[in-house]
Amino acid sequence: MRFGVNYTPAVGWFHSWLDFSASDTARDLEAIASLGADHVRIFPIWPVVQPNRTLIRASALRDVATVVDIAGSFGLDVNVDALQGHLSSFDFVPSWLDSWHRRNMFTDPDVVASTAAYVEALAGAVADKPNLLGISIGNEVNQFAHAPHPAPHDTTAEQGHAWAGAMVAAARRGLGSRAVGLEARHGSADSVPSAAGSRRPAAGSRSGPLVTVAQYDAAWYDDAQPFGPEHAADHGDATVTHSWVFNGTAALHGPLGAGSVRHGEYLLQLAAAWNREPGRPNWLQEVGAPTNVVPPSDAAAFTEQTVRHVAGAQDVLGVTWWCSHDVSRSLADFPELEYDLGLFTNDGALKPAGEAFAALARSGITSAVEPPSTALVLDDVLGDGSPRYGTRADCAPGGRFAAAWLALAESSHDGRGPQVVLRSRLADEALRTARGITSIVEVPTDLDGTALSVAHPATMP
Repeated sequence: MRFGVNYTPAVGWFHSWLDFSASDTARDLEAIASLGADHVRIFPIWPVVQPNRTLIRASALRDVATVVDIAGSFGLDVNVDALQGHLSSFDFVPSWLDSWHRRNMFTDPDVVASTAAYVEALAGAVADKPNLLGISIGNEVNQFAHAPHPAPHDTTAEQGHAWAGAMVAAARRGLGSRAVGLEARHGSADSVPSAAGSRRPAAGSRSGPLVTVAQYDAAWYDDAQPFGPEHAADHGDATVTHSWVFNGTAALHGPLGAGSVRHGEYLLQLAAAWNREPGRPNWLQEVGAPTNVVPPSDAAAFTEQTVRHVAGAQDVLGVTWWCSHDVSRSLADFPELEYDLGLFTNDGALKPAGEAFAALARSGITSAVEPPSTALVLDDVLGDGSPRYGTRADCAPGGRFAAAWLALAESSHDGRGPQVVLRSRLADEALRTARGITSIVEVPTDLDGTALSVAHPATMP
């Protein structure tokens, strides 16, 4: 299982791309490598690289490539995010998409073409780097598509598929011969220590950089969000989840309650249900301990328990913690929780959560080889087979499905949460077999004290 960190520069936050410092970056990345991490996720700022629709700054691309090289010198692989997009409550949208030049980022043909050109150029700038883990299309770009964003770019699910497909294709063009599709993602899980003490894949364990599409959890929990589970599962080379317990989970369960420390595991299992191919990698690309709902005194325990539960899910590519360094208090207007999410303080001191993360990364903990054999049925269709509105609300914190999954996870004999199987795919015996599902559980009508009964699928349609 990969252990990584979302890299937040200690000096200047992401504004540091405006006056890039290789020495500052090297100091930060050396600290991250000292944790035993094997990769970082980095965030070039979209308007810095593409300030005009037809201008992609070559010097900005060189800076990105330099960061990848510096990371490699410390034994770190790098995932490069393209469209930032949105970071820590701030939007970074180019001026050619805003105000007097307002156009829909998902549907305007000229905008889509120019955005794809940027994604292709960014991928091309790092395509030859041996430590390139992959390209993510952007950081939670789906938040631009619907409320609560104050000025959403309205789109439909179908238009979202077209946009995501165009961006993935652009990234693969940029990667050229290194771009590899889903069929190449199931290699050896063996790993070898790097010079920096982190663990990196052995030769042959992956045959090319990943291309992924990252969404925030409205994709799984909000029926009105145009980008949904299919956009995560149908595009790119792995299904990405971002787990944040400030979404109501910690308020419902408490900072160290089972529903909180298992939230990352739950999202991975929920996402895997939508994968059309058994064995598709599932990546917990963002997870952190937000201090507005997880007190600093609980952060280390939250970190350890979250990662250990995640390791019990199947086909876990890895965990990438948010984030490396606290945001400097000299920077204004961040939500309070954003200042304290780092594994390191802003001046480089390792925090208790960082110690817990490092202990896990160095422990050799791996994701489960065998999948959980039990699956909970998610009603994604009505009796006539038509799509069911309300499915995602059931999956959200406090929803019936979420409650049933947690009850089953907490009562399991091996401590692992169940898989999830869609009602629409329940009759696919080959799929169930390939996923290792031997027993099926229905969500009970009464969740208060009702034992979940297990039916064996040998007699099921």
